Amino acid sequence: MTDGTILIDKPADMTSFGVVARIRRVLSERAGKKVKVGHTGTLDPFATGLMILCIGKECRNAGHYTKLDKVYEATFRLGQMSSTGDPEGEITTASNAQPTIDEVKRVFKQFSGEIMQKPPIYSALKIGGQRAYDLARQGKEIEMPMRKVTIHSLELVDYTYPNVKIRTHVSSGTYIRSLAQDMGEALGTGAYCVQLRRISIADWTVADAQTLLDFGVDS
Repeated sequence: MTDGTILIDKPADMTSFGVVARIRRVLSERAGKKVKVGHTGTLDPFATGLMILCIGKECRNAGHYTKLDKVYEATFRLGQMSSTGDPEGEITTASNAQPTIDEVKRVFKQFSGEIMQKPPIYSALKIGGQRAYDLARQGKEIEMPMRKVTIHSLELVDYTYPNVKIRTHVSSGTYIRSLAQDMGEALGTGAYCVQLRRISIADWTVADAQTLLDFGVDS
């Protein structure tokens, strides 16, 4: 393939750019020429799940895919906080309080529909032309602008303290790490995202995706 899209089930502990580079190498070797490959939305290194890769001429339409709604499954850990909102950051204990399931459900209602959300400082968003995570790693203070996102649905899958498992359908631009931190603040316990999997992007699902192994790539 030199034009079109490929659905990939991203493995954990790999950057989205790493996935793109591996697929680009394979496709270029098969085609005998350099093939253009781009992704349509970053997944954090610890996260897994669906990525839509644009190939060749389809790269010009990448912005269309980026704007689509997404569905995620995630696990939030209460009682602790992370400097990055995920397992890769510095973890600190925040509280020993154990909310009841009713308290958790009440907090869920605060995060339904249109909400204002502050993206994580460790994100790929650009601030003054530089990636926020690059500025954060340089120790610079960053004020991330609040923005409006939409939580179409937020389902509690399981609650076994300290872990809250959710499934959520969100608009483009929603950060699940920020959702975890905001919910932890609302509960008074602190929280961070320990597991994250993208299940679908619009009508495309991870069940239809290929793995890197399908391309002969060892992740």
